[in-house]
Amino acid sequence: MDFRERIIKTETLSKDIHLIRIRSERITDSAIPGQFVNVRCCSGLDAYLRRPISICRVCRSDKTFDIAYMKRGKGTSLLCNFREGDAIDVIGPLGSGFTMPEAGEKIAVVGGGIGIFPLLYLVNSCNDVDKTVFLGFRSKDAVVLKDDFERSSNKLVIATDDGTFGIKGFVTGPFYDWLKTNRPDKVYTCGPLPMIKSVAEYCIERDIFCEVSMEQRMGCGIGACLVCACKVKEGLDFGYARVCRDGPVFRAERLLFE
Repeated sequence: MDFRERIIKTETLSKDIHLIRIRSERITDSAIPGQFVNVRCCSGLDAYLRRPISICRVCRSDKTFDIAYMKRGKGTSLLCNFREGDAIDVIGPLGSGFTMPEAGEKIAVVGGGIGIFPLLYLVNSCNDVDKTVFLGFRSKDAVVLKDDFERSSNKLVIATDDGTFGIKGFVTGPFYDWLKTNRPDKVYTCGPLPMIKSVAEYCIERDIFCEVSMEQRMGCGIGACLVCACKVKEGLDFGYARVCRDGPVFRAERLLFE
């Protein structure tokens, strides 16, 4: 089966963050927020395994979708070599997506670092919903897609670890402050493990619906190799779920963070 699609655009968002826009009727017609694609990074054996990358944005009228990624290893370094007009081998959409809010609901979105990318597609896809977005980055230089989130949300709050942009400190700080006077119908989060663990546990304690998009290393991307297993509750015991097939989106109360 031919999984090759055409690259429409490549863009550098910040020093190590890159975006690729791909035309694919096959993927754009069925992709839902929270899903990902498995991308082959090169034609040779330099990076044998595909790389899972969240779908960041979809334009169904143009039949295009965006993926954004951080350059931090051999595979993602090879992805930086792709240019407009190149063919790229991509399988998807894969995995489970977010539970979409209903019209009239209030939601909060909490993202950190590269975990913000699947959340943009979610926010873009919510209609007639009150959307408050909290994004955390290391510093001003790492802030990306600010304008995109601003256009798609009712309120955007940005925090940076060093205080060079927005609120100084972890993004969970302003999110918890906001919860003192607001109760969202749904909370969605993706990012570093300590952040999503904190958000998930905070929401569970207050009986607030929360979904977590997990980021795990993957092998096959289709549930066969078990490389991406994460620990989950199974009744009074525990078990393991495959992030690529059972996730990457999970209800917060199902996950066991260690």
